[in-house]
Amino acid sequence: MRRIKLDRIRERWQEKVEDIGFYYHEIDGSPYWDESAYYQFTSDQIDHLEEVTDDLYAKCKRLVDYAFQNDLGDRMGIPRDFFEYARESWRNREPTIYGRFDFWWDGVSDPKLLEFNADTPTALFEASVVQYYWLQDMFPGKDQFNSIHEKLLDVLGGKIRRYCSYETFYTSSVRDNLEDLTTTEYLRDVATQAGLKTEHIYVDDIGYDNDNRYFVDLAENRMRCMFKLYPWEWMIREEFGSHLLEKSLAFLEPAWKMVLSNKAILPLLWEMYPGHRNLLPSYFEPRADAVTYVEKPFFSREGENIVVRPHFSNARPGSIYQEYRQLPEYSGNYPVIGSWVIDEMAAGIGIREDTGPITNNMSRFVPHAFE
Repeated sequence: MRRIKLDRIRERWQEKVEDIGFYYHEIDGSPYWDESAYYQFTSDQIDHLEEVTDDLYAKCKRLVDYAFQNDLGDRMGIPRDFFEYARESWRNREPTIYGRFDFWWDGVSDPKLLEFNADTPTALFEASVVQYYWLQDMFPGKDQFNSIHEKLLDVLGGKIRRYCSYETFYTSSVRDNLEDLTTTEYLRDVATQAGLKTEHIYVDDIGYDNDNRYFVDLAENRMRCMFKLYPWEWMIREEFGSHLLEKSLAFLEPAWKMVLSNKAILPLLWEMYPGHRNLLPSYFEPRADAVTYVEKPFFSREGENIVVRPHFSNARPGSIYQEYRQLPEYSGNYPVIGSWVIDEMAAGIGIREDTGPITNNMSRFVPHAFE
């Protein structure tokens, strides 16, 4: 695994990425898409990442079973009625579209799981489409770990189309967030290509028909199936939250993702697989040893409220403590490998890097290739 600085970038690259619908290549005047460098892998390294991703996803599914069998909702901070709602979702084997593991990796040691973005991962469009076109322009003779688009087409045209009973497939996101809108519009476009009828609705436009007891869009049409780029922990606290339990609307990601999108899975995985080579030691309480830990709330996005320090005097309710592993450093840049799971299979990677050791919503996306 090498970070290779490029002597040239594509002419009019801004126009090229905007032509394919990528408009947030800069955020607040700073580059988000960065093609001044790329990460180079070997085919063996890619095979290893794929193997680790599939293995960890299988372990995460076993953890979901374990959580429901042992009634761990309280331990994970999930309200009881919604934990039962999630349990039924799991029992019914409601399908999933996607998720993203974030890995520490230097290309030599074993990859280490930092967290699993199982419910609302972004950077999908960048990983699937934007870096693919970059590869075709810059290195058409090289390859890329990226079958994201093809696997999305397969799962949306198959499992998800049947799950939605061939009804309209709604996508939903918050208003005034270009990144979230791009992700949902990309998924909507793929769903349309896969043969689904699609509509987009903002979260704050979702309505509820009290007389008929179902969710409706702005035209008062009943909604039966929705992909929501909106975390479950926020959904259940919305004004319409209690109506979710009536099960009139099928969701993607499904309700059982409340378990896997919760950072409490990190110490639970460590309890189930102590010493596993792809896990970092993680606990519900800080340890009295000399190791530096990272405090992570059960529910957080984009590095919010994450604290790194050698000693924590008291455990904070609703947080976990994961052994700190500083990201590998490449000329002052610290990358995180985002490994995508589409239709429960490893599907490709996207790399975010920062000049500091904690990745956040301002961290840059850098493409990759392998020989």
